[in-house]
Amino acid sequence: MTVLAVVLAVFGLPAAAHANGDPASDYLLVQRLFLPFTTKIDRTEVKRLDALLSAAERANFRIRVAVILSPSDLGTAFSLYRKPEHYAEFLGLELAFVYRGRLLVVMPNGYGYSVKGDPDPKASKTLKGLAPPGRDATKEVVGAETAVRMLASAAGHRLVVGKVGSSSNTRDRITIAAAATAGIALFAAVVLYRRQRRSAASV
Repeated sequence: MTVLAVVLAVFGLPAAAHANGDPASDYLLVQRLFLPFTTKIDRTEVKRLDALLSAAERANFRIRVAVILSPSDLGTAFSLYRKPEHYAEFLGLELAFVYRGRLLVVMPNGYGYSVKGDPDPKASKTLKGLAPPGRDATKEVVGAETAVRMLASAAGHRLVVGKVGSSSNTRDRITIAAAATAGIALFAAVVLYRRQRRSAASV
């Protein structure tokens, strides 16, 4: 979450994403993982999930993940809490003008999945075999790992994950810095555009 924190601070937008009607739709524009705001999560499990998402990209199975613990993580879209499949479609459409790909949503009561904002009945059937993670953010992250592996396997992709924690080397730092530079401009432009659109709509 460090890159986005820098983006928000640089552009004076610390409250913009959190106050947005759908916070994950801002975060996932430039990141592949959205996590709950107000709870502690086992950092090792977060690193494992992030490493798995990197492996998925390398295997040509790019996917973004939203982990939702409570209604507050949905902003004004709180009515979709405990409706992971509906929220996956809603969020997928919110992201579609920048990201048109696979999206996994994890909530305490289960999982949702969409591609370009559209439901995928076959993938959803695959996820039905997973037990709900419950109202524990770390268990949700672990559940997301399992779900991503299952979805990738069902689609014929084998995910090879490197050592967790190896991202501190110089090459990865350079890669992260380059991605952050590109992401900053994109994120700021999109958030400012949304602000203007909402302001115009309220006039």
